[in-house]
Amino acid sequence: MLSAEIIAVGSELLTPTKTDTNSLWLTEKLNEIGIEVRLKTVVGDDRARLEETIREALRRSDIVISTGGLGPTEDDITREVSAKAVGRELVYHEELVEDLRERFRRWGREMPKTNKRQAYVIEGARILPNLNGSAVGMAVEIGEKFLVVLPGPPRELKPMFEAHVLPTLKKSAGEIVVRRRILRVAGMGESAVDEAIAPIYKSFETVETSILFNRSEIEIHLAAKAKTETEAETILEELAGKIVQQLGVAVFALDGELMEEIVGKLLTENNKTLSIAESCTGGLIGERLTDVSGASRYFIEGAVVYSNQAKTRTLSVAPEIIERFGAVSAECAEAMARGMREKAETDFGISVTGIAGPDGGSDEKPVGTVFIGYADGAKTKSIKITLPGDRYLIRWRASSAALDYLRRQILKSSSEIVK
Repeated sequence: MLSAEIIAVGSELLTPTKTDTNSLWLTEKLNEIGIEVRLKTVVGDDRARLEETIREALRRSDIVISTGGLGPTEDDITREVSAKAVGRELVYHEELVEDLRERFRRWGREMPKTNKRQAYVIEGARILPNLNGSAVGMAVEIGEKFLVVLPGPPRELKPMFEAHVLPTLKKSAGEIVVRRRILRVAGMGESAVDEAIAPIYKSFETVETSILFNRSEIEIHLAAKAKTETEAETILEELAGKIVQQLGVAVFALDGELMEEIVGKLLTENNKTLSIAESCTGGLIGERLTDVSGASRYFIEGAVVYSNQAKTRTLSVAPEIIERFGAVSAECAEAMARGMREKAETDFGISVTGIAGPDGGSDEKPVGTVFIGYADGAKTKSIKITLPGDRYLIRWRASSAALDYLRRQILKSSSEIVK
């Protein structure tokens, strides 16, 4: 399997305000044809460091792709440094200058003299046309290695790569394709997931498996290598099926879907409606649900009831419940869910009340204590969870836990109806 490295060039990419998105897109395209990206590097406009990076990358990897630094100004050094790194001269191409002049004329301007810099190409390189900008790309073969020099703007880089680089790399990669899938798991820890499924994924030698923890759930990344797309997809389907069989309802997504997308799909399929009462999450659950197109089919209403008075006034939570058990309690959560559902006249009502911190906790109810309430036409109930993290993470994890609790209740109700 061929290996690749990506070098993003530009001092702006080393600031807090700019992100290298090109390497993510290039990695996806390379992976699809069976080329593995082993390293990504960001280098500022520093000649010595860039030359060293290119040399080392070509020593380590079969394919090296650089992005950026092909403009007409003095700080655009990629063209010059790349030539030096591979021990070749830059060759001036008059036809590129004429093409640039013609472009500037069409734009109603005269070409600045500095743009002549963009007519210099590494000796022996294949010129990669740029239909969306002024800087051509270059593809250079160095023995069995391959150096590709691309412009930085995505609107220039992407069509250039797909039209003039990808077909060549695909031939070099041979009869190997890679297809990927992400399974998402809720309610389990990273080590518990790995312990449960390691014997399964280890038996699939052509699949690379990674288990990652994000803010509130576990992601199982699967990458299958095969000779055809159909074969790779078949392998993924088999492995995913065995993982689901092992983990059960904890697996909520088979193709990278978000929790709010899955909940929306379940509500739509079951022709059910939902309303939400939020305290500590401050409307986050409603925001996540309405980020999904078509949410108006099932999400009817939401209320952010932060104060005790709001819980009583808006949701008819009895003051005695709050006085006796507290606003952060199973009893209050259930009353909120029931009151919200009755007010909105929906099939399901979900509520969240908790202590997001950093203040407000106690020995009995520390920061991270959250109660989730649930109500439908037949019952009202709740669960208590204790969440780690800062205020942001506790609120996010509470929103995910509430959506997951609802998901499990819908699945349970659906199975009971079927029975």
